[in-house]
Amino acid sequence: MTGSPTAQQTLGSRLERALRDALDGEVAFDDYTRHLFSRDASMYSITPLGVAFPHHADDVAAAVEIAAGLGVPIVPRGAGTSLVGQTVGPGLVLDMSRHMNRILHVDPVARTALVEVGVVQDQLNRAAAEHGLMFGPDTSTSNRATIGGMVGNNSAGSGSLTYGMTIDHVRALDVVLSDGSRARFEPVDEAERRRRASADTLEGRIYQGLPALVDANAEVIRAKMPAFWRRACGYRLDRVVGFGAEKPFDLAKFVVGAEGTLVIATRALVDLVPKPARTVYAVGHFTDAASAIAATTDALACDPHQVELMDRTILELSRQKIEFADLGTVLVGDPGALLFVSFAGDDEQQLIGKLDELDRQWQRSGHGYHTLRAVTPAEQAALLKVRKSSLGLLMAAGEGTRRPLAFVEDTAVDPVHLAEYTTRFKGILDEHGMEAGFYGHCSVGCLHIRPFVDLTDPDEVAKMRTVAEAVKDLVAEYGGVNSSEHGDGLARSEFNREIFGDALYEAMREVKRLFDPGGVLNPGKIVDAPSMTENLRDRDALPPAPPLRTALEFEVVGGMRGAADRCMNIGACRKSTAGVMCPSYIATKNEEHSTRGRANALVKALSEPDPHAALGDERLHEILDLCLMCKACKSECPMSVDMASLKAEALAHHHDVHGTPLRSRVFSSIRALNRIGSAAAPLSNLPGRIGFLRRILDRALGITAQRPLPAFQRDNLLRWFHRRSRPSDGTPVTWLADSFTTYTEPRIGRAGIELLEQAGWQVNLAGGGCCGRSSMSKGLLDDAKEKAAALVSSLAQDDSPIVGCEPSCVLMLREEHTALLPESTSVRAVADRVKQVEELLVEAIDAGRLALRADSRLAGRRIVFHGHCHQKAEVGTAATVALLRRIPGAEVVEIDAGCCGMAGSFGFESEHYATSMTVGGDRLFPALAGESDDVVVAATGVSCRQQIFHGAGRTAWHPVELVREAVEGRANSG
Repeated sequence: MTGSPTAQQTLGSRLERALRDALDGEVAFDDYTRHLFSRDASMYSITPLGVAFPHHADDVAAAVEIAAGLGVPIVPRGAGTSLVGQTVGPGLVLDMSRHMNRILHVDPVARTALVEVGVVQDQLNRAAAEHGLMFGPDTSTSNRATIGGMVGNNSAGSGSLTYGMTIDHVRALDVVLSDGSRARFEPVDEAERRRRASADTLEGRIYQGLPALVDANAEVIRAKMPAFWRRACGYRLDRVVGFGAEKPFDLAKFVVGAEGTLVIATRALVDLVPKPARTVYAVGHFTDAASAIAATTDALACDPHQVELMDRTILELSRQKIEFADLGTVLVGDPGALLFVSFAGDDEQQLIGKLDELDRQWQRSGHGYHTLRAVTPAEQAALLKVRKSSLGLLMAAGEGTRRPLAFVEDTAVDPVHLAEYTTRFKGILDEHGMEAGFYGHCSVGCLHIRPFVDLTDPDEVAKMRTVAEAVKDLVAEYGGVNSSEHGDGLARSEFNREIFGDALYEAMREVKRLFDPGGVLNPGKIVDAPSMTENLRDRDALPPAPPLRTALEFEVVGGMRGAADRCMNIGACRKSTAGVMCPSYIATKNEEHSTRGRANALVKALSEPDPHAALGDERLHEILDLCLMCKACKSECPMSVDMASLKAEALAHHHDVHGTPLRSRVFSSIRALNRIGSAAAPLSNLPGRIGFLRRILDRALGITAQRPLPAFQRDNLLRWFHRRSRPSDGTPVTWLADSFTTYTEPRIGRAGIELLEQAGWQVNLAGGGCCGRSSMSKGLLDDAKEKAAALVSSLAQDDSPIVGCEPSCVLMLREEHTALLPESTSVRAVADRVKQVEELLVEAIDAGRLALRADSRLAGRRIVFHGHCHQKAEVGTAATVALLRRIPGAEVVEIDAGCCGMAGSFGFESEHYATSMTVGGDRLFPALAGESDDVVVAATGVSCRQQIFHGAGRTAWHPVELVREAVEGRANSG
């Protein structure tokens, strides 16, 4: 697609108008949306004309017909997690994931599932698990990878030794052809093929022309198609060669792996496999990756389910993330590599017997220095969490524009050659001065190797190409494949003529012309591709970052834009089955509401000639608006993209351009308002209970009347503390009297202070100032700085530990204050003193300074704990869970229920109320609804407790209240 910018703009306008008239789904042609969809998880960037979000197959057909009629290329896209550029291109992007994500039918007898292509793999697996089934290919991105994307790439995963590839599990596909017509591809006998071939349609011409093409090239197909079975490259002519009486003609399998260049799938009928009742692991510890790879042959002799490698690079990166802190408690020594060998089945004793056999094999061969057994899910959790996150961890190792790139990322050879092949592969990297992390699927000879490259440096780009060519030749020497699961895309398609030979490559070009005579379906992939060094993201897409003065300190190369541009689009923020990130994406399924979408939008704004003005753009703030600032991305995003800080800075610039809204000023003054409300209680609580006053508040400030307001307490924490007699000795500790519980839930602060005093601490109350959390969340960064400086000044008078009961406020001292006041030595000193009150209480209980009674009302009770998002992101919830588990006789369960959806003021804002409740209703409310009435609910965050009461009808207690309940000598409070 070529033409002047004016011609392109005119074409885009025509396309947009036609699509809006024809589609039920949304259409977006604005610059921000186009930028968001110009990238996937690869090193490429191509800006499309526009994006459509089809609701159903009719929308897809209409979009293809319209675009093809205008000569506009069409790029189908699932989660946009392609590693080699399949889902970027000019023309019209079809986002198949937003609406076309229904599981239509699961047949447990036939062991099949009929799904729309936007269904996420884990979503399908949850539905199939009810029948003891699963989808066989198990990708590491299963929490966001769509079935359509897996079909497009012929994805595999770590279990491919057992289950093969996606192509082995596709029974039928409903597809849209390149002219907008629709067809169903499935295995057909010769009579049915002839019947279909007789139609004067594009489908008929395909059924007529492809067999003739295959017959004419049968010899070259058999001779030149790579012999190694695990491949995701080229067109699968080997799957239709030799069709006849014994082999049906199967176009469904033929188009698997075609990367959307032949058809666009809308629905898939896929096979399901029995889900093993148990999986056990042997985790071999090795001094280096070469030693681990050398142990693969012995592992394969034991008939494993999978054999996976993780090298020191990945292990070191995992140690830097709170999310993976548990890993350090299970490893032995300091391994240079781990080899995960799993055995799956229904007989646990048989599986353990295989662990014994493997251990004996390795000992006989002298492989490794320790073998860890992980039999139970609890023993496996920390290990598997890191293993599935290897890609993201490696991506995070890049700095600035030097990134680990997927251009030789999933070559594969027969495992018998893997050790020698890997040694020579590393030799190529060493020769060119490149470093890389090694992980992947040793069981099938596929290693994921990502060399670090700076695409802004022409010499580095040239070196990358040289290495790609050398590795391609090395793969051929060992009879392997250049891509074994991630496809050709823009990174490898250029080499397909050389890989397949002229005759087979020309046959593949004929296939493309047969299916897509107009060349509109995802052009430039598999055949007729541009150079692998064209359309590079960092070199071609971004101008130098203009200077920008920011209130916050962004400690990365490139400042604020560098912080946003850390995103490498792997899409972990699109997950919806575990963790917290990203709450608003879970609610809307809209790309722009993911962390990835917001980060890319900020990159665009910060690349404009005047980034300060661009940060005031209203379209940008539509994209940022639904960010709850939960901070989950800071820990759960492998690149630690801190969207909360980025949004706060963007809001500050927006206020500078447009002025600060009254509601933002009100919420930033929450401590003063709460103090006044407490002084005027109970009268101050009346407006919150009177309907017409709430409606006035809604209209005047946008504070929703649908949610109850917190009740002010006249006997607040400050009054209680100063009127009582206090211990005159003990180890000093400072209690941060936060702006919320101090005036609305003072009982929590009282419980925490009493526990500390009983444990021998002398508590000093810091109740004179606000931490600045509310101001920062509203982008009033100058105000937040003033509040932070004042509070730090008051806290810097001694060196006692600082604790409190509201994680968002306590952790503000530890994290955001250092970004607000980076030059202050007092800030760092205060930050170093911040602890969780739970840590002190656990220490006291274990030392015998705080005794808990065994006959409290909590004995024998189940306690369900929901952690605060900021706590999970900054320090984790281990200390809180440990404290609750010190309660005698209590069963403590931490629920993985995501974000509560309240997020401070967010859930009180009229325009955000529905989203807030949708987020809470995703996992948290259902999790609590499944608990019996006598279950005790605990939550550390004031917002979480409010949301749980409002949305789930349950009272949630702060953990310190429950521990106070169980303290020896205290009467039951009921």
